[in-house]
Amino acid sequence: METSKTRHFAEQTWTESIIPALKEYLTIPNQSPAYDVNWHSNGYMDQAVELIANWIRAQDVSGLMLDVVRLAGRTPLIFIEIPGDSAETVLLYGHLDKQPPMDGWNEGLSPWKPVIKDGRLYGRGGADDGYAAFASLTAIKALKLQGVPCARYVIIIEACEESGSGDLPYYIEALKDRIGTPSLVICLDSGCGNYDQLWITSSLRGLATGTLTVSTLTEGVHSGAASGIVPSTFRILRQLLSRLEDEKTGDILPRELYVEIPDERLRQVTATTHVLGATVYSEYPFQAGTVPVSREGNEALLNRTWRPQLEITGAAGLPPLDKAGNVLRPVTAAKVSLRLPPTANAEAATALLKQLFEKDPPYGAKVSFESEQCASGWNAPALEPWLEESLKRASLEFFGKEACYMGEGGTIPFMAMFGEKFPRAQFMITGVLGPHSNAHGPNEFLDLATGTRLTCCVARVLVDHFKAKC
Repeated sequence: METSKTRHFAEQTWTESIIPALKEYLTIPNQSPAYDVNWHSNGYMDQAVELIANWIRAQDVSGLMLDVVRLAGRTPLIFIEIPGDSAETVLLYGHLDKQPPMDGWNEGLSPWKPVIKDGRLYGRGGADDGYAAFASLTAIKALKLQGVPCARYVIIIEACEESGSGDLPYYIEALKDRIGTPSLVICLDSGCGNYDQLWITSSLRGLATGTLTVSTLTEGVHSGAASGIVPSTFRILRQLLSRLEDEKTGDILPRELYVEIPDERLRQVTATTHVLGATVYSEYPFQAGTVPVSREGNEALLNRTWRPQLEITGAAGLPPLDKAGNVLRPVTAAKVSLRLPPTANAEAATALLKQLFEKDPPYGAKVSFESEQCASGWNAPALEPWLEESLKRASLEFFGKEACYMGEGGTIPFMAMFGEKFPRAQFMITGVLGPHSNAHGPNEFLDLATGTRLTCCVARVLVDHFKAKC
């Protein structure tokens, strides 16, 4: 592969073809099914599928076969096969569904209006991760145009990832004979610590979520008459949460929710802290005067990637402030979101939460914990020497700095499934979601230069995969 030709082709394709297509894609409010229950009748998902499928077909890659697969009652999936000079298979993954729009976009920006500013394309779903289909095929086409020997490629673009990839296992099973047995899986749906080098995701945390509900009355009563006699559901909720978390430190209390952190990951954390310095925590939009849990870089990264952490992501039973009368409320409920270490058992953690919250409720209150999502984390298999060297070379070649490795605090549920389905596969998990890119919040952006360089890095790894495996 000629580096200069690959770089030129990627830059030209992004400028002339990918960016215009992404701008059109950003105008489509194709929210994931968890956020748009009428996704099928609204038709936005089909619009996004059609846009991406038409773009792929227009690239005229020799031998490419594209199917839009639709299992009954499930979101569609774009399935692409590209024959190669070997039966060895590489699986490339992306998704096209989006998070909800969210409030708080800066003036001049909005989730469904593409805006390019300072080299960044703003809008919902571009970085997370509508670019993946375009970048994957562009990397492959760059090699095809140079006549570089290639493996067989399979590209899967699903439409349910932001809802936990609930439909994906059914498609993987239905298409297993067509997929084959990949020796390399490339996923462009992760993050980066900065925009200066290639970042490889080495682990992902698991997740256990559910609704914790406390009830003491069958109906609300005047707080002047009942307070001091009827226990507050809010106070009971606080007590129950204190069984799980030390509210002063944020430490999760049950030791069963911790795991032993592998030595290799500890070494990578130290290296990442050296690269990122204070930006490990300074990238967040803190209010003036607010400080992070820890200013020690290693501790901050380990908290974010290998230790359990609690967040309350929603609540019910609390009226808005302008309607909050003097009533002792009968019910308080909270959405509990517990991030789990990558190798923790998510089902066991969910069972522990239910037992922890429901056992011996204060004042005999009615307490329930109903699980809503349980997803295992993932710890990458050890890199084979060829891939470790390829990632280093790719980063130096197209970014000018060596590749860096970092665990991600989020959850990509299908990675654990891929690890089980394809036990002999190596993994390149990477992405463009760097500082301030804000994938699930307002002002999401895609750093365009990073997208272009990442495309080139994928091409390099595909070349080296063929040399090593074919």
